[in-house]
This record gives sequence, structure tokens and C-alpha cells, in this order.
Amino acid sequence: MTELDHRVRGVDHVAFPTFDPAATVRFYRDVLGFPVVHSICAAGWGPEDHPDFIHFFFDIGNDDRIAFFYYFGTGTEIGGAEGAKGDVYARFGAEVPEFFVRSRHLAIHVDNEEDLLEYRRRLDASDWPVEMQIQHETIESIYTHDPNGYMFEITRAMRPVTPQEDLDANLTIDALLDVVAEPEPTFGKLLARKAELIVERAADWELARSEQEAGR
Repeated sequence: MTELDHRVRGVDHVAFPTFDPAATVRFYRDVLGFPVVHSICAAGWGPEDHPDFIHFFFDIGNDDRIAFFYYFGTGTEIGGAEGAKGDVYARFGAEVPEFFVRSRHLAIHVDNEEDLLEYRRRLDASDWPVEMQIQHETIESIYTHDPNGYMFEITRAMRPVTPQEDLDANLTIDALLDVVAEPEPTFGKLLARKAELIVERAADWELARSEQEAGR
């Protein structure tokens, strides 16, 4: 596959609907300290049955933003059945496992443990205390749900990701695509295919390493 040039420069914004704009502002602006940086008031927008709305944005650093739509005249019933899991935008039935529900989330990066713990302090003193604090392979994260039911994560790196891990990630994805293209994909089949790809590509990696060393 031809490698495409990489031209994007991060997230401009992610956007979600909200049914409680007051609590949303309290959570993001008043608890976390994310400034309101932009808003759009739209009346008569789109088709005749489209409600008037306000679209408002919070600064989450690096010129990135999180945004919300509040549609006037819509109630919480639009989010789905009472008691259904998930956020108001995409409800899941009670039979859906919790791990699947929580896979939809927004993660915001901070530079160090001190900053992570400061946001934990702010959340724990609010109506939305931290629900989990977990160390993953390379990151440590705190989690809660915002007023709209969205899983919200703040994370910090515990160490840099190495080039070898980037290579491993691409191997894993290539193996995954091969496995899910066949009937009954399993984790075991993924690992087996990944091992096959390592064997297939080892000679090319060794040649590239030798050429790099010769060019020094």
C-alpha cells in the first residue's frame, strides 16, 4: 500500500448533543476549567422540522475543542428507552455488556501526574467524582461520566511509545484485517497470523536495518 502524506494537525473539535446544557457548562467550564471559546446560535437552519439550536465550544488545549448542540424543544425521551445503557445519543439495550458501552469515550491528554491528580481533585469535589483510576500499558487515566452520560477520560503518558511499538501496532492491525476477513475470527488466530507476518517480513526488516547502518 502506498503511504499517504499526513496533513492533519490534530482535532479541531468533537461534538455531541446535550439535554442538560446548564450541567454541561458546570462540568466542563466550572469544574474542569475549560473556557467557552465559541458559540453559534442557529434559527431556521436546515429543513422545516429542524429545531432552533445553540452550538457551543470549550477549549481543551492545543487549539482543540469539545462542542455540544442544544436543540430547543427536545426532551430526554429522544435519547432512547428509560433505563437503557449508554449516552443520550446512542442507547444500548440492557443485554449489552458494560465493557462495550464504555468503549465510546473521549480522552483528553495532560502532561504529567501532577496535572492528572489536579483534575482528579476537581472532579472528586464536584457532582461527577472519578469512577476509575487505571494504569494501562503506557498511560494512566481517570474516568467519569459527564452530565450527558458520555464516558470522559483524562490521561497522562507514563513513558514514551517506542518505534518498535509503532511497528508492532501496524503488524497487529494487518493481522487483524486478515483474520476478520475469514469466518470465526479469534484472538488466537490473530496471534498466529501476526507470528506468520513477522516471519514473512523479517528478511525485509533486516535488509532495511543493514542499509541504514551502511548509510551512517
